[in-house]
Amino acid sequence: MEELVRQLLHEIGEDPDREGLVGTPERVGRAMRFLTRGYAQDVDKLLNGALFKVDYDEMVIVKDIEVYSLCEHHLLPFFGRCHVGYLPSDRVIGLSKIPRIVDLFARRLQVQERLTQQIAETVNEKIRPKGVAVVVEAQHLCMSMRGVEKRQARMMTSAMLGKFRDDQRSRSEFLHLVGARKT
Repeated sequence: MEELVRQLLHEIGEDPDREGLVGTPERVGRAMRFLTRGYAQDVDKLLNGALFKVDYDEMVIVKDIEVYSLCEHHLLPFFGRCHVGYLPSDRVIGLSKIPRIVDLFARRLQVQERLTQQIAETVNEKIRPKGVAVVVEAQHLCMSMRGVEKRQARMMTSAMLGKFRDDQRSRSEFLHLVGARKT
């Protein structure tokens, strides 16, 4: 990867051997490995058995989870927040595991729509709740720094499964509790 970064620096008209850039290929390599570490992670190992039988059937929400990812089209960051809710059937997931699931998928080259769906489908698959709701709101630097250059624009995506898709009251309660705008 470091040699590719050296070539990239050369292609944009820079001297990869100048003082300020000498360590850049190694730093970029380390950064890219960190930013895409989700490819090397396994959901089941991440969960580590943190699924618990509980007699609780009200909504569980983890909101304002920070999200940092890279747009697969331009390799530029997008960042924002994610809200995940579910209606338990007979078990719940350890509290820290939901942000870890978000990070696992965010730390890959992504589009926000797929990221949102992957989070919802994974929570649904692992705990089989009555419903799962995910909302992601993010700012995309590929749109802010280049192209249309709209710095304040935000993208919102949602994935609603089970009762959140079928029952308007559950959906509305979730959206109200996470502070998402109504559509």
